[in-house]
Amino acid sequence: MNPFPALALFPALTPHAAAPASAFAPVPGAGPGPGRGAVLHPADPSTLLAHGIGSQHDLPISPFYAFAGAFAALFVSFLALGLLWSASRFRGDRSGLPLPAGIQRVADAPATRTTLRGLGLAAALAVLAHLLLGPDDPARNPAPGAVYVLLWVGLVPASLLLGPVWRLLNPLRTLHRLLARVRRRPPGAGRPLPPRTGLWPAAAGLFGFTWLELVAPDPASTTTLLIALACYAAVHLLLAARFGEGWFAVADAFEVYSDLLASLSPLGRRDDGRLVLRNPFHGLDATPERPGLVATVCVLLGSTAYDGFSDNPSWINALQTSPLGRTPTATLGLLASVALVATLYCLCAAATRLVSGPHPRPLTAFAHSLVPIALGYLVAHYFSLFVTEGPRTVSMAFGTDNGSEPGSPLGSGGLAALQVIAVVSGHVLGVIAAHDRSVRLFPPARAVAGQLPLFALMITYTVGGLTLLLN
Repeated sequence: MNPFPALALFPALTPHAAAPASAFAPVPGAGPGPGRGAVLHPADPSTLLAHGIGSQHDLPISPFYAFAGAFAALFVSFLALGLLWSASRFRGDRSGLPLPAGIQRVADAPATRTTLRGLGLAAALAVLAHLLLGPDDPARNPAPGAVYVLLWVGLVPASLLLGPVWRLLNPLRTLHRLLARVRRRPPGAGRPLPPRTGLWPAAAGLFGFTWLELVAPDPASTTTLLIALACYAAVHLLLAARFGEGWFAVADAFEVYSDLLASLSPLGRRDDGRLVLRNPFHGLDATPERPGLVATVCVLLGSTAYDGFSDNPSWINALQTSPLGRTPTATLGLLASVALVATLYCLCAAATRLVSGPHPRPLTAFAHSLVPIALGYLVAHYFSLFVTEGPRTVSMAFGTDNGSEPGSPLGSGGLAALQVIAVVSGHVLGVIAAHDRSVRLFPPARAVAGQLPLFALMITYTVGGLTLLLN
């Protein structure tokens, strides 16, 4: 079966409010900041606290209306689903309207796939060249922006619109294929992975990348990025040589990240291999229940939550005054954020099992409902970063970065509305996905009652997400 379940051609628009890399933040003991209502991180890598390139918050919206609207949306959706949705409607990878055969032939053509793999490898080599030869200054070197903005954030819209794009663009897959050709063996040849491996390597990789972005002392330093990327590539190429090309599908952090987001794409593959247009909920329902799925999604949620909290002046002061030092304290903060998200979900799964009866997979059965929540947080936190720093990074790469400082296309009010809507919508979509799975797994008399712990979890996550945004 073809391993690439969607046509991947071009990234498009999407997702934190961002400031240019030259902006500096007001911190305890420092002078006034650059703008009213904003908290900006310094671009100096030695004091950078998030993103590797800076961020800003400016949300002039009433907390009362934000929370009231969120609770209303969640309660209405929960009640409507309980009354009107009594049977499962999502059919996973068995659904979808087939696209014309010509489009599928182009998407599956060896020339198309070879071209896209070549583009991915060429882009990776360009980033490597800038890291090796460019200045160690994120305001003049596009490599940090390429990693933290175009790759990390750009994969969100690209995967949502076009499917799991990183499977085709992944330069590590391409290098593995070239090395396999030199060794005269099939790319997929290797030892079988232990069944319990699941997505645990990808969860570890995602945590490592978010640690690099949010915690590392010099996240935008060319030396830091070179070491991190070289170690990441070496580890994955060695393990792919041992386990075959399938290693990337479960262990490459960016590939699994793209695949999870692509589950909500309108483009997908049916189980017979046909490229189809589908209801995104069908793709979400098809998310494989693998070991490590919960950990992977909780890393996404927890790291994004930490990112929002890291701008809080009290946390910045704690980092600066901690006897452990900034990096160990920030590492503990990131770990605590991920652990809190995971603990709440595990408690919810245990409560669901008590209310609805035994289930063989209480943790993974509803893990897919966390994906739209993670997407909502990603959009809320990174939209402005992408639309301001993304073009700036591209301009820098082509040597034309001589324009004015980038600005957000939305005013502060529009940005606030977008962020709140993204968070609330993600939770509403999560409620819908969890309800459909519940009515499929449990008897009708217990299906709605079994969702109460999940509904309480959604409310808790919503309160936490909005609190971080409106803080």
